[in-house]
Amino acid sequence: MHLSLKPAALAQQVVERYPALASPAYRRFWLASFASVGATRLITLGQGWLIFELTGSALQLGILGAAASLPNIFMTLFGGVVADRFDKRQILRITSASIAILLLALALLDAFELVQVWHVVTIAALISLITGLDWPAREAIYPKLIARPAFMSAVALNSFTWQATRMAVPALGGILISLTDTWVVFALSAAGFAIMFIVISGIHIELPEPTVHSAVEQLQQGLVFIWQTPLFRWLIGLTFVGMFLANSYIQILPVFVGLMGSSEQGYGYLLSATGVGSILGTLLVGGLDHDKPLGRYMFAGTALSVVALMGFVFATSYGNFLLALVAVFFVALCGSVYLVISVTILQMRVPDELRGRVMGIHTSGYSLMSLGGLLLGYLAQAIGPGNAVLMSAGLYGVILLVVWLTRADLRGIGHQPET
Repeated sequence: MHLSLKPAALAQQVVERYPALASPAYRRFWLASFASVGATRLITLGQGWLIFELTGSALQLGILGAAASLPNIFMTLFGGVVADRFDKRQILRITSASIAILLLALALLDAFELVQVWHVVTIAALISLITGLDWPAREAIYPKLIARPAFMSAVALNSFTWQATRMAVPALGGILISLTDTWVVFALSAAGFAIMFIVISGIHIELPEPTVHSAVEQLQQGLVFIWQTPLFRWLIGLTFVGMFLANSYIQILPVFVGLMGSSEQGYGYLLSATGVGSILGTLLVGGLDHDKPLGRYMFAGTALSVVALMGFVFATSYGNFLLALVAVFFVALCGSVYLVISVTILQMRVPDELRGRVMGIHTSGYSLMSLGGLLLGYLAQAIGPGNAVLMSAGLYGVILLVVWLTRADLRGIGHQPET
């Protein structure tokens, strides 16, 4: 498609390419998401570095990961039910305001040098609990803001928000911490969620139809649908396993930074390299046709991400920061192939009435990345961080091989028309 350099014509062509942007309500939601999602990236960066500064312990980083994941996993199960039953706009207003207040409290504790490890862990757990309501509501609200033909473009744009902030925010945050202190990133994170609160307050959507089913019955409906639908069961299951075993290395990344003699800026650069890789992977996959062998691409990308992760371990063992940077770039690039394809398939095939519950359960898998960090933190104390990641990545590789050999339906995704 030819792109005109005139602003008005360029804007029109962008809207034609991504029709979800034609909806004013969706545009406001999408732009506000950059503030809150960027804040989420800063929280991860700031909390991880603050704990490392306070303790220098891989195990404490793992405990932080557990605090940032376990409450979310529990609450997300019911968060999907809440998103399907109540006003999604009100849910996001409450969650955004609550997270902003918690982050402001952490910023003040840190700024006045009163912060202790238990403060960071407790606030991380509370934010995790709240995001268990926030994430399913986000997944369920944007279809209400757009017409059905624009749905696929909205999925791509939402993915871009997460990947773009993953690319830019950690590097900027690392520089900011080195120039100021961690309390500044917490204060900025609070402002990001405050912006989301203000914007979402001005968006109006239709309320869900009243339901006669109890919350437990609705949750059961979502779980039964996933279990009885093999495609959903396996794609969501593999996402859970991948987050827990492979992507959890992010949680103890400060330890590898220390091993290479780098600083908070190096930590930020490594996190940003994963963002650049994810964005490129998303763009590459976004250009694929649905009649391509998407299942084979998913498995190939995931397998290559495991190889790249092992390469990262070897690079850090030799103290080669540049090679480690390249390795995490490819870990993210190849890993995003699986995530983008699988999420697109799930979003297109999930029934509208189950969307909040099913996609809420799916998003809970992202919290397993932090929970896996607890296991890696324990193993790192016992056998060293490099050996811990190699063991975890190797186990994931074996699971991938078994699924590849036994699940022809997953290998064949893309060979049959989408319904």
